[in-house]
Amino acid sequence: MTFQAFSQHDARWRIGALLALAIASLGLAVPAYAADEPDLIFRRSTVFKWLSPNDKLATYGVDDPEVEGVSCHFTVPEKGGYKGWLGLAEEVSDISLACRQIGPIRFKAKSEQGEDMFRQRRSLFFKKMQIVRGCDAKRNVLVYMVYSDRIIEGSPKNSTSSVPIMPWGAGDAAVQKCGEFIQ
Repeated sequence: MTFQAFSQHDARWRIGALLALAIASLGLAVPAYAADEPDLIFRRSTVFKWLSPNDKLATYGVDDPEVEGVSCHFTVPEKGGYKGWLGLAEEVSDISLACRQIGPIRFKAKSEQGEDMFRQRRSLFFKKMQIVRGCDAKRNVLVYMVYSDRIIEGSPKNSTSSVPIMPWGAGDAAVQKCGEFIQ
């Protein structure tokens, strides 16, 4: 076998191995990191397509798994067309976020600043959306940020939402301090 033939064979083997890995990973969607799968609230079409699914905006809700009493809603664009339908389209990084107190706030465990609260795959490979949680101890406010990233090149597009920790009703006199739960 000549050097050129060996190089072509080696390149084909590598491409084949990467393709096999890619096919094997199709069934392994990146699960939500900490929170459960988000609840779909609604979808609206934004771009009409004749023979394939439309492009849409989808709004989801997710509860913070480590902080009882906080929920976040985020809206993401979802690609239509055949690539979107098959899950092959890379989704854009435009994501909006709103988080609110929905009950008495109770911290379940200590966490780190900027810890992932939720993670979701946004393309077939490499790109994911993340919602991270932090604490502004001076103001006793939980701060949530959503962004998307890729292994090679991330996106500066992001959105931030704040949740002041306040009493919830007459029976919730003891307000927890988020600074006490940050490691």
